Amino acid sequence: MALGSHIDQLKQKHVELEDRLEEAMRRPSSRDDEIAEIKRQKLLLKDKIKKLTN
Repeated sequence: MALGSHIDQLKQKHVELEDRLEEAMRRPSSRDDEIAEIKRQKLLLKDKIKKLTN
């Protein structure tokens, strides 16, 4: 897989996690640990993307 394609996939997954996070935060029934896990995954992806683009 080409590096650019891989980075694009990571960015898309980051966008999908952002959408999930926004949805979870709008739902009153969302658990704090669920929100924290989504945030953790987003941060890991952001770090991976940054590492690959530097």
